[in-house]
Amino acid sequence: MTQWKATLAGCVAVSRRRRGRRHGRRAEDPWKITGQLEEACTCSSACPCWFGSKPTKMTCGGGEFIFIETGTYGNVKLDGLAIGAMSQSPEGKSMMESYGNWNFAYHYIDEKATPEQREGLLAIAKAALQMGASPKGEIRYVPIVRKIDGKEHSHLHRKVRELLGAPHRRGLGRLLEDRQSPGRRSAAPRVPQGENTKVAYKDAGQDWSFGGSNYMFGTFTIDSEQYEKFTAGLAQKMAAMPKK
Repeated sequence: MTQWKATLAGCVAVSRRRRGRRHGRRAEDPWKITGQLEEACTCSSACPCWFGSKPTKMTCGGGEFIFIETGTYGNVKLDGLAIGAMSQSPEGKSMMESYGNWNFAYHYIDEKATPEQREGLLAIAKAALQMGASPKGEIRYVPIVRKIDGKEHSHLHRKVRELLGAPHRRGLGRLLEDRQSPGRRSAAPRVPQGENTKVAYKDAGQDWSFGGSNYMFGTFTIDSEQYEKFTAGLAQKMAAMPKK
């Protein structure tokens, strides 16, 4: 399901910033963050979207959360904050090929952020978490809590009750990583993959409870300038992908 730095949302955000400059409006401030990405979805490992394949079930649905260790949006610090998204593709369509027409895409912003920090988190979410990927979308301001117990990580708030998982070793004991797929991430080019323990979600008209499917975890440093370059290149790759 992963779309971390993978969709045209970044390109849309870049276009809006440039239009704002031309018309004299205030452009969004540059941002830079270091942190961790965690994600789980209904597809089997490894994530098929990144290899141009269809979801392994009728739809691909799940969530991704970014936990910022250190970060800035202009002069505003974003240390210790988090953002996340839950979404689902249409039946028989991958996330990439159905971008703009997802069944839903709901976004979750750390409620402890100040108004200035929320502005920065929303700017990052526009680029990294696919705002605009679905005609059905809402933004929620919620407490986002991550707990780490050994290899198990859990993300909890009142909508995403549980999102648990850990990268693990498979096959001949080698850690499965998404490193060379066509849409690989600019921020975390090596993303260990494994299986989630459980995903429970009740929002956006959904009531999910599943486990044993795809899970990803990556540590990254990325800024808005790097992201602009990545999304521009990715847009070209996506446009060149054969239609299925």
